[in-house]
Amino acid sequence: AAEPPDWNAVADVDTVSVVTTNPDGSLRHTTVWLVVVAGRGYLRTGSTSWGANVERDPAVKLLIGDAEYAFRADSVEAEDERARLTAAFNEKYGWSDTLMGWFRGAHPMILRLASL
Repeated sequence: AAEPPDWNAVADVDTVSVVTTNPDGSLRHTTVWLVVVAGRGYLRTGSTSWGANVERDPAVKLLIGDAEYAFRADSVEAEDERARLTAAFNEKYGWSDTLMGWFRGAHPMILRLASL
């Protein structure tokens, strides 16, 4: 895995692939949205298989273009930070983000990507 990315340099990337480990040990590749806030990367999900994988094992890989990065995905629980990040996702993805909110539910999992 490469050194962590320059988050500001990848802030305009629309989608990335997050790689998690399924309960049977196989890898799950999932295309997700990425936001960068204050020089850090964040992902978000609702009740998904890859989200359950992160809860079980927070070690993830992120594929951005041809580069692969290893991270620990930490859940963001502070409501003020969650509100700021939700606004960032909405600003970046607009009406698509609003529409997807119906599927994610009222309290989606927001993940801060921390270097291993």
